[in-house]
Amino acid sequence: MRFLKGHGTENDFVILPDPDGELDLSAALVAAICERRSGIGADGVLRVVRTKLSPEVADQATTAEWFMDYRNADGSMAEMCGNGARVFARYLVETGLAGGSEFDVATRGGVRRIRIEDNGDVTVDMGKPVVRGTSVTTVTGQEYEGVHVDIGNPHLACAIGDPVAQLDLTHQPGFDPGVFPRGVNIELFNAVGASRAVMRVYERGSGETRSCGTGTIATAVAAAALSGETTGTWTIEVPGGTVVVTLDEETSYLTGPAVILASGNLMLAE
Repeated sequence: MRFLKGHGTENDFVILPDPDGELDLSAALVAAICERRSGIGADGVLRVVRTKLSPEVADQATTAEWFMDYRNADGSMAEMCGNGARVFARYLVETGLAGGSEFDVATRGGVRRIRIEDNGDVTVDMGKPVVRGTSVTTVTGQEYEGVHVDIGNPHLACAIGDPVAQLDLTHQPGFDPGVFPRGVNIELFNAVGASRAVMRVYERGSGETRSCGTGTIATAVAAAALSGETTGTWTIEVPGGTVVVTLDEETSYLTGPAVILASGNLMLAE
């Protein structure tokens, strides 16, 4: 099985080219690939398959040739991954599967427009974030209130008074399963000046990661709400680097680096 390894602000992924949809990608196999000691190691898997061969997103085939079949590190399926979309786009461009500076990618969260910037960064049109109220999370006994933001997948973005660097995110933070029956990505952030925030994230199915693209969108939405805004440009610092989030009246955009690190042959068995 051929694979590549890439990352976007150190949110890392194993890329599995499967253009003809022949790969039987079980949850157990994904989890084994993502295991950091006995596998390749990653926050998730990006399977590259033609959209028309993927029944769950076949209706997107008229606009997007390629489907980003994203799986979390535990093997569960996810609707969308912003950093993954940038890495996926970088793979398509570097292998000649996508041409030009703009093209569409199919995801379980809907078609996403990709733009390759002049400096090499990748911008993803992430769609319009939907605010669905508030909820709370508990981290090592401390409760934090946050904004429930839907960006194709569920998020709880919490502005906290405690320094995010001091939080213990080695365990799943508590959340309300009545609000988030399928789990939730939890962002904890500090606003650090005008239109800037520092964020850490615990992703459902993956644990704490060095970055989360959809999570930076949720954080920008929550940070903007603190100052009574709904639009603007935010710089979000994550442990793996920095991205830029732009919010307008119609949609949101995520801009940042995407790197392909290596390629090889996977000999792992379930």
